[in-house]
Amino acid sequence: MKTLKLRIKDQHCKVLNQMASEVNYVWNYVNDLCFKHLQRKQQFLSAYDIAKYTKGTSKECHLHSQTVQAVTEEFVIRRKQFKKAKLKWRVSNKKSARRSLGWIPFKKVAVKYANGYVQYGKYQFKLWDSYGLSKYQIKTGSFVEDSRGRWYVCLVVDNVPQIKSHGKTSIGIDLGLKDLATCSDGVKLKAPKIYRQYEQKLGIAQRAKNKKRVKAIHAKIKYIRQNMLHQFSHKLVTKHAAIFVGNVNAKALAQTKLAKSVLDASWSMFRTMLKYKCENAGVWFEEVNEAYTTQTCSCCGSRYSSPKGRAGLGIREWQCMECGILHDRDINSALNILALGHERLGGGISVL
Repeated sequence: MKTLKLRIKDQHCKVLNQMASEVNYVWNYVNDLCFKHLQRKQQFLSAYDIAKYTKGTSKECHLHSQTVQAVTEEFVIRRKQFKKAKLKWRVSNKKSARRSLGWIPFKKVAVKYANGYVQYGKYQFKLWDSYGLSKYQIKTGSFVEDSRGRWYVCLVVDNVPQIKSHGKTSIGIDLGLKDLATCSDGVKLKAPKIYRQYEQKLGIAQRAKNKKRVKAIHAKIKYIRQNMLHQFSHKLVTKHAAIFVGNVNAKALAQTKLAKSVLDASWSMFRTMLKYKCENAGVWFEEVNEAYTTQTCSCCGSRYSSPKGRAGLGIREWQCMECGILHDRDINSALNILALGHERLGGGISVL
């Protein structure tokens, strides 16, 4: 299954904002209801139990009954996920700093599609159909708002065209900051540092308190980064039969002085793209433990002469004293990641 995201034309924003406000009202009502029931009965309400209290809500809030049901189901899922008795309120006030971005979930029966628009209830929302939705079977989805107030419809479809992979080789990938990705075959994707390129313009807009301009710059950075990662990940998936990536902890490194560079590199986004594209193309994908991969010689396995610790981070090339091989630090790590990936495969891949 795949999620298609299409932008809705701006003329419908007012209607969607009103419906999003009603969705927030339903969410907050369910949130308060479940918390009070927990205090009284020491029990959590299930989605089935909540449905008894939200009966008739669709007429009062001008929402489809399937949307109300989807909101309650999402609430129960998130309550279990975060293990909390009470979740955060969804704020509709546009002037509030804590305002929640618009969100209107729905199920298959709540929407219809024809001739460049999506129909929800009595409303028809025109959109830019860049995918040709008539080719797909819609399962479920939602209307979502971005930080600039633009609305999109996200549709989950199941009959997705498969990416064709003609590769017969396997590859290991080491993630870094100077080179965003270094492959075991020597190919490197240099980190473009997109945020750094626009940092000065962003600072000018922030000091001028031009919120609209700030949001536009952030959106541009996001789209450039996504486009670059999409192109590189697609190229890898079509060329190889197995892809192994190091499990570098981006979340932990984002709490250090390297936060800007780590977030700009978007390692997690890159791995997510590789994962779902590999699943679609039938390519083997695995995240492996990258511990000691930069210190271990990929030829003989020795760690005696390799650079270690923070002091050794600036050493990009080193020679193994055991076998005499000269290593590029990142390529050596990628080769070790590839070797670790093959160890995880029980019977190997038939096409290799």
